[in-house]
Amino acid sequence: MSSASRYTYLGPEGTFTEAALRSLPEAATRELVPMVSVPAALDAVRGGEAGGALVPIENSVEGGITATLDELAFGEPLMIYREVLLPIAFALLVRPGTDLTGVKTVTGHPAAQIQVRQWLAEHLPDAVWESAASNADGARLVQEGRFDGAFAGEFAAPTYGLEALATEIHDAQNATTRFVLAGRPARLAAPTGADKTSAVFWLRDDHPGALLEMLQEFAIRGVNLMRIESRPTGEGLGQYCFSVDAEGHLTDRRVGEALMGLRRRCLNVRFLGSYPRADKVSGTVARGTGDAEFTDAADWLNRALDGRG
Repeated sequence: MSSASRYTYLGPEGTFTEAALRSLPEAATRELVPMVSVPAALDAVRGGEAGGALVPIENSVEGGITATLDELAFGEPLMIYREVLLPIAFALLVRPGTDLTGVKTVTGHPAAQIQVRQWLAEHLPDAVWESAASNADGARLVQEGRFDGAFAGEFAAPTYGLEALATEIHDAQNATTRFVLAGRPARLAAPTGADKTSAVFWLRDDHPGALLEMLQEFAIRGVNLMRIESRPTGEGLGQYCFSVDAEGHLTDRRVGEALMGLRRRCLNVRFLGSYPRADKVSGTVARGTGDAEFTDAADWLNRALDGRG
């Protein structure tokens, strides 16, 4: 099977990332390969071993997934081609025959602990928690007898020969994780009308209002920012870059001109892709910021230059 027909994902088998990947129609025709970490999944794409990698990038409870944000900002360039939104609810997975009184030790990814803390306090107040590399890895550790229970997706139970003692566990209602499918840079697909554009930018220097100036590049063109997060560059305290998601497609004049404005002002801008929104919601285009208005303004300027204004 060619590398283009292979997708990697944050493993092992039974993770929410695998569930998100399997929700994509094209996953049925791909070889799906679990990897030990986000960098490993993305490096397989960079090295030509896979055509794409699905990795988590944002959670509605915790915010950005720093491993993914940093890999996309600082690693060899990749582009985002798809996104997947997956509602997150945990199950308490145990070995067959275990009841709640027999659960003295529990495990799961550190992110899971944040989302099940209240449930634990109510139902297993004396249980000892120890973190695992992933929720699926926690299930494996329960299978091996190292823990009594693991918080993971209910779908992971058959993979590890476990049973779900409790399901639909989540302290925060409507908890959702966003995943992105990253691949090697290529020509953009045509806009769908409900798109998102991602980029990272670095300020040229630190001065009062520096970030505001960058945000105004979006604001004055009517581009709505859906997410903005700062990440340290590793070059010293106070040195940050900014990762953003904006409504619209790079071919939309307002989006393209906003990124050109950033390019003029910033030390560096990394374009991460324009891709369909998973929720299929079309963003609102403010009056005066649509492509037709940009074209009309450019025509007016040409007429003025030609003495026809």
